[in-house]
Amino acid sequence: MKLPTGLDVNRLLPARVPFRLRVFFRGAFLLLALATLGLAVAVLQDEKERSYRNYQDGFKKNQAQIAAKLRHPTGQLVLLNPSTYDHAVTPLRPLVLPFSAIDFDDKNKAQQAVEMAGCLVQYPDAASMCVAVGSNPFVGGFIYAVGSFNSTALASHTSGELDLSLAHRARITVDMRGQSYRWIAPYQAMDDGARATGPRNARGRLVGFVDNGAVTPATRPVRDFRGWLWQDGRCVDGPSAPQESCARRAFLSVRLPVDLFREALFEKSPNAIVWPPADLDQIKVRVELLAPGDGTVVFDSNTAGATAPFSWAELTPLLLPGEKMHVRKVGAPASVADIVNLSGAESTEQSSPLLGYLIRRLKVEGYDAPISNSEVISTPLGRYELTLTGDIRTVNKVLTAVATRVSWFVGGMLLAIFVTWLAIELRIIRRITELTRRAATVSKGVRASDSLATVDLADLRGGDELGVLAGGLQDLLQRVNEDVRREQIRIAQEKDTWHAVGHEIMSPLQSLMVLHGSTDDPAHRYIGRMQQAVRVLYGSASPSEAFESTALNVQTLDANEFLNHVALNAEAAGIPGVVFTPGPLPVMVRADEYSLEDVVSHVLRNAQRYRLPETPIRMTLTVSTDEGAAPEAVVTISNQGAQIESGMLDKIFEYGVSDQPDTGALGHRGQGLFVAKTYMAKMGGTITARNVADGVCFELRLQYAGRAV
Repeated sequence: MKLPTGLDVNRLLPARVPFRLRVFFRGAFLLLALATLGLAVAVLQDEKERSYRNYQDGFKKNQAQIAAKLRHPTGQLVLLNPSTYDHAVTPLRPLVLPFSAIDFDDKNKAQQAVEMAGCLVQYPDAASMCVAVGSNPFVGGFIYAVGSFNSTALASHTSGELDLSLAHRARITVDMRGQSYRWIAPYQAMDDGARATGPRNARGRLVGFVDNGAVTPATRPVRDFRGWLWQDGRCVDGPSAPQESCARRAFLSVRLPVDLFREALFEKSPNAIVWPPADLDQIKVRVELLAPGDGTVVFDSNTAGATAPFSWAELTPLLLPGEKMHVRKVGAPASVADIVNLSGAESTEQSSPLLGYLIRRLKVEGYDAPISNSEVISTPLGRYELTLTGDIRTVNKVLTAVATRVSWFVGGMLLAIFVTWLAIELRIIRRITELTRRAATVSKGVRASDSLATVDLADLRGGDELGVLAGGLQDLLQRVNEDVRREQIRIAQEKDTWHAVGHEIMSPLQSLMVLHGSTDDPAHRYIGRMQQAVRVLYGSASPSEAFESTALNVQTLDANEFLNHVALNAEAAGIPGVVFTPGPLPVMVRADEYSLEDVVSHVLRNAQRYRLPETPIRMTLTVSTDEGAAPEAVVTISNQGAQIESGMLDKIFEYGVSDQPDTGALGHRGQGLFVAKTYMAKMGGTITARNVADGVCFELRLQYAGRAV
């Protein structure tokens, strides 16, 4: 791919170090982001498992709670009257009680029965009324009306008084099967007609007459109509209210005879009796309490605003979202067996489709198994099967909704990670990249010995670590640039010096070579070595560069004869006491004669400097024939004296390393062993030094060319 014209490749491709830093930082933040996401997924997995277990536990507890409510008389009332709440609350319709009958003559028992069954219809003026029939048809065909209301002190009817309007009285109407039954029942106190006045409790019965006109002396009460009325002596509004006119709590308990019920019971055999009657929810009952005089209504069961008793709707909040409750009557025909079907409210909380998909993909053991359980509830009129079915998908929905809310926190953490990375990228990594790029330019300039003044780092200065580093590098560059210029001047001067020295030495050496032109003259050999040394140094910038750039003329020579010659002439060179024992046969090696003699001479001078007085310097020559390696000629030069420090055994061959003081042009520059190592390497050999028991031993290894025959 071609880059557009004008783009800086160095900017598009950062230096190597910044790239690694970018990979490191980006990888670190990427791992941090992945760890955050992994932690979120792990939490979702754990929460799904917990939610599944909690849902199962909650499902069992919920079913037990619903079953307990349905086993309670209040719940049984709902089971026995499944269709009662399909119409308006008023006018009142009889309910089938979970009790066989009501003991209406006892206030406490009657009140306890209706309150426990939960059949009371509540009215706005704190009144309540329950109209019901017993669950046992053989108790008799009666309708019970039990309730309470507030009224002033009850006025009692006197026995034999034909004017019923002088007392409080109850008027009850029953409409069923096209017929209407109506009773008027004046309140008659239990004190033989005395007026029930004052703060004391009042109790009396309701004497029922058929309400078909005026009461005459021949009118007789209905025998099976039984009723009671109790009134508390305390005022509803408290002791401060006027005792004569304050409202008091009254309790009503009436048993109404229904001839049609009794006729059906006596006409059919016990096995053919249908109870409760099929048209029970069509029967309408109205209960009124009239005040003395013009018949002002104290209580009317048809008053608007009445509240229905316990119904199926009160079980719906117990169902979790997605749960379904089905109730059927065991043994009933299929057409009427189903009692009710309820479903829990669906969750309307907003959730993320992406999170929903992710949560659905999380695997939980047993999650796909359906959840359903059944339980049988017994009532006086039959058994009912309660079936509760759970929807495990609601766990996903609820968890998705929760995860959607929590996802904002995860998103915030990822955003914080991204912003932190971006800040580091722009504030630190970019500056490191630029600083490294310019440092690379400095490195190239140093290697090329160019001027470094053009590299400007002023824009990278600052108060932080990178700014201090950039400032220090800028100052260092200026110092290095000055040192480079001084070094260039010094090298040029040194080169001129070596040129002059070489020129002045070569002229007298040429004359000496003429005077000692015979090869048998010992001086001829040393004059040749001097000329070679001058040629090596002549025209070079420095001695180390001269030695390293020298090309040697490697030939085959007899090391045995060569070393013997060196040992014989060593005393003439100022190194007495060199001992070399020649071998019986010549040993041929590949080397440059003059360079090898320089190597041996440098090692001998080094041994001369450090050996003990009057001790010899010994030279030996052997051939190494190690298995698996090429044969080598090994020259060892050892002396008795001080040993070399172990840490200096390798460093003594470096240029400029010497423990002798530098006293000028004739002083020790530490180049003898450096020259020896350099020449040995160019001849394909090696030189090493090691400490022995009484001194030091140098070992020279040369390429072995065989033994001469």
